[in-house]
Amino acid sequence: MSKFVKKLWMLGLALLLAVSLAVPALAAGEDAGEPAAQEEEESGGKTIASALAIGLAALGGGLGMGIATGKAVESIGRQPEAESKIRTMLMLGLVFIETAIIYALLVVILIIFVL
Repeated sequence: MSKFVKKLWMLGLALLLAVSLAVPALAAGEDAGEPAAQEEEESGGKTIASALAIGLAALGGGLGMGIATGKAVESIGRQPEAESKIRTMLMLGLVFIETAIIYALLVVILIIFVL
């Protein structure tokens, strides 16, 4: 198996472990003997949706930032005279990636408090 496939499997297993550990916390109501109210059931779905949304946004943003930074360092190593232009473009790209993550955070906040 290639390194990428192994990393993908490890990421999937880590995600599965995180979700399986979070399920008991979301399943319990106020009192174990009484059924949970309708509002609390909806809150569990919002929590899972919010966690997945911000988690995927952070994962994608982190991977994108890492790849962009690595490529920028490689290109500076190949052409040191273009360092200032490369750094400027890197910072601009990182700002756009971070903005997308902040938009995901705003959507999650809307899901939690408005919907």
